[in-house]
Amino acid sequence: MSLGLLPLLATCFCLEVFDGHLGAQAASVLDADQTLIWGPGLETNIVLPARFFYIQAVDSSGTNLTASPGEKTFEVKMKSAVEQFPRIWVQVLDRRDGSFLVRYRMYATYTDLQIHILHKEKHVGKSPYTLKGPVYHEGCDCPEPSGSVWEAHMHCPQAFAQIDQDLSVFTTVDPDRNAREIPPRFRQRHSLCHYTIKDNKVYIKTFGEHVGFRIFMDAVLLSLTRKVHLPDVEFFVNLGDWPLEKRKPTEEIHPIFSWCGSNSSRDIVMPTYDLTESVLETMGRVSLDMMSVQGNTGPAWPEKNATAFWRGRDSRRERLELVQLSRAHPDLIDAAFTNFFFFKHDESLYGPLVKHVSFFDFFKYKYQINIDGTVAAYRLPYLLAGDSVVFKVDSAYYEHFYKQLRAWEHYVPVRADLGDLLEKIQWARDHDSEAQKIALAGQQFARRHLMGDTVFCYYYRLFTEYSKLQVSQPKVREGMEPVEQPADELFPCSCHRAGIKDEL
Repeated sequence: MSLGLLPLLATCFCLEVFDGHLGAQAASVLDADQTLIWGPGLETNIVLPARFFYIQAVDSSGTNLTASPGEKTFEVKMKSAVEQFPRIWVQVLDRRDGSFLVRYRMYATYTDLQIHILHKEKHVGKSPYTLKGPVYHEGCDCPEPSGSVWEAHMHCPQAFAQIDQDLSVFTTVDPDRNAREIPPRFRQRHSLCHYTIKDNKVYIKTFGEHVGFRIFMDAVLLSLTRKVHLPDVEFFVNLGDWPLEKRKPTEEIHPIFSWCGSNSSRDIVMPTYDLTESVLETMGRVSLDMMSVQGNTGPAWPEKNATAFWRGRDSRRERLELVQLSRAHPDLIDAAFTNFFFFKHDESLYGPLVKHVSFFDFFKYKYQINIDGTVAAYRLPYLLAGDSVVFKVDSAYYEHFYKQLRAWEHYVPVRADLGDLLEKIQWARDHDSEAQKIALAGQQFARRHLMGDTVFCYYYRLFTEYSKLQVSQPKVREGMEPVEQPADELFPCSCHRAGIKDEL
């Protein structure tokens, strides 16, 4: 791999030039004893669909490497005292900045699992690491009875700004009133799920014709209740794209949980169904997730194409204008449609369609354009996690993490009418080192705030804080059906908290 300007893992954004010779030298002086290893995947009590931890390569002088010492530098093996070949899939992802992300998905539960991390057959850091006690796989139904203990185990953030804002407009929540008023108000034009969580069991009633997206909400609720005992809570989830509650705070507003929010609505925002599914199905049926992106960030910065890149469908008029800009300025923008649906009558003007591009190939380009579709463009977390600068077009819609993003630190802001896009791209070309710092800051933001452990923390905190506003006990209403945990007959687990569960 050719080496160029590559980022440090640390929060500072110092840049150091490596040529091919120095890169090879860095690999030869890697110090196995000083190399750093840390992360939630080394802790017994953190249960995730795919556990993960990090390796930071360090040289003999104690300095973090900032270039890849080679994709096959580290070998990771899982060992169990009771099974010669444990049912665990392991991947080591080279982040090409001197650090590696190791992820593993367990398909059974093990006791005192050992993690061996090797470099040239020598143990690295404090390897082997032993996870004491039972280490549960994702399908194991063994919730921690104490929410505060679970949050401490998960190292959850102290607060989430979006949750605080969303719930601030509700002094109280009346489950009985919501059950009476929300379905007749919204069911004629929208699709909703009415959920009750009672004694850590999930119950549901659906309203509307198009309720297929309930699978994402069902899945994350079941996953959470396998991990931690949720408070009794009753709420409504909007299964559509657009936020629903448009009333002013001075009016009788209803609490509606939605995948995204807008400046003109009062919905309670959750992580998008796309990000939620990617967390639940990491190393499963999805290939695009916050971890896979980190191992597929394209060539080194100097070798990326200095063009702004975009692909997508015609779900907003501004996207048509973006394609027009691309045609007028092909030296600055490469934007094209892969599908027409909303403006099919204009296909002759904005076509022809181009073939789909692998998302990982996006990062062959230095600049990524993030522009709304029907609502917020849900690919933003993955764009931030790459190794390119995100040009985020101003939006009335927002996702659960937008409040934490800062313009000119994590992304380059662009006006909603695209009037300054060309100017901003030219600025990035003229200020290459400053643009790279923004790319690195966005990448660090995604690594810290958008991984699976934080997504679970967000959901748990949201349901917990919302439950505190309820003025009456949630009920399993007429017409509700239980959402059953999936059967795990092949790899059942024996929960060491079973006695505690029975007492609750």
